[in-house]
Amino acid sequence: MFRTALNRCPNRCLSNPFGRDTSTSIVTGGLGRPLIVIVLLCGGVGTLPRLGTAGDPPTGAIADPLTATAKATAAAESDAGFVPLFDSRTLQGWEGKEVWFRIEEGAIVAGSLEKPIPHNQFLCTTRDFDNFELRMQVKTRGKGANGGIQFRSRRVPDSDEVEGYQADVGGVSDRWVWGGLYDESRRRRFLAEPTAEQIEKLVRPDDWNDYVIRCVGPRIELFINGVRTVDYTESDPEIPRSGLIGLQIHSGPPCEVLYRNLRIRTL
Repeated sequence: MFRTALNRCPNRCLSNPFGRDTSTSIVTGGLGRPLIVIVLLCGGVGTLPRLGTAGDPPTGAIADPLTATAKATAAAESDAGFVPLFDSRTLQGWEGKEVWFRIEEGAIVAGSLEKPIPHNQFLCTTRDFDNFELRMQVKTRGKGANGGIQFRSRRVPDSDEVEGYQADVGGVSDRWVWGGLYDESRRRRFLAEPTAEQIEKLVRPDDWNDYVIRCVGPRIELFINGVRTVDYTESDPEIPRSGLIGLQIHSGPPCEVLYRNLRIRTL
């Protein structure tokens, strides 16, 4: 002869798969000796995670309390040696026509959604850089938005233009040009670019995208969201290997390109 003693869960947050709303079920024999103990985990405050819920870790998985700390530590180590190129509050250290550049929630916003952009516009650093790794996040707003990150570049006298290498952003005509290396106002052509299929997989439309530019000697590498899109070696010894860094909004319809978390490490 057997009898069953039921201890109810005060939170009643998990249905016993055996049909009872319990947290513990003890089956005892006629002499009161326990024969079987079944424990059902409660999902209340201060308890282990609920079992069997979509999105939860597999049954029996134990969350690593060091995961968040480890990720934060890895991120800090990854950024070791980098210094901010933009303080998120002012345009100190930059120059350009501020009517086309403003600061919004810690990001540099290039362009306007209220009116067309008649000419290419650039916000440039006030100093040159040669060998470096530049990291930032970029996103676009508006149909047909196009911009780019100039580097090893210079201002064209008596003009709004800048000439030099550009890590492209956004689209042109009927295709994306994210992650391509363009020679702005100099050779006026793409020097290297990823395939359309690569960009389709990599770019997060209307969201922030991680952009990395790495220059060492004649070699230039571009990365979008952690994936290298360009590995180019300059063959022309007359092309300068130092110059300004600039943020572009391309002429065209009302649109904006946003840049944030700019940081650089010299190599």
